[in-house]
Amino acid sequence: MQAYLHPFEPIVFEESEILILGSFPSLKSFEFEFYYAHPKNQFWRLLANIYVLPIETVDDKMKLLRVAKIALWDIVKNCDRVNSADTNLKNTQPNDIAELLIRYPNIKKVFFTGRTAEKLYKKHFYKLLLPSMLLPSPSPAYAAVKFEQKLRIWREALL
Repeated sequence: MQAYLHPFEPIVFEESEILILGSFPSLKSFEFEFYYAHPKNQFWRLLANIYVLPIETVDDKMKLLRVAKIALWDIVKNCDRVNSADTNLKNTQPNDIAELLIRYPNIKKVFFTGRTAEKLYKKHFYKLLLPSMLLPSPSPAYAAVKFEQKLRIWREALL
C-alpha cells in the first residue's frame, strides 16, 4: 500500500455546465500526467465520438472539454492503494467538490465514470442538490458493456 496525492488540478471553464467525476487517476495517468491516459481507457474516444472532435493531443482534449462545456475532476484528493483498481482505494479523502461548484455556478449536472466516484460523492456531498448520473465506466476493466452501448448512453446523457 502506498500513499498518493491527486496530481492534477480540475479542468474547468467559466462556461462549464457538466462536471464529470472519476474516482482517482490510474497509474498510467500519473505517468502521462493527464486524465484518462491509459491507452485502453475509452473516456476520450467516447467524447470524441459524441462531439466529433480530435483527441490526438492534450490541447485537442482541452478544446473538446471547453466546446462541450464539460469540467473534469476526480472525487478523491488522496488515498492509499497498490494498483489502479478502484477496489484498492483505501483511506480516501475527497476533493472539495462543493467549493468547485460554488466557484463555477454554471455547472448544473454531475456525472460519474464509475460506482466508486458515485458512492464517495453521495457519502461526502449528499447535501448537494444537482442532478447526477452514473455513466458506464470507460475503464478497460469494465468490459461488461460494449463500446457502442456505452456511446449511446453517454451521448443521451451529455447532449
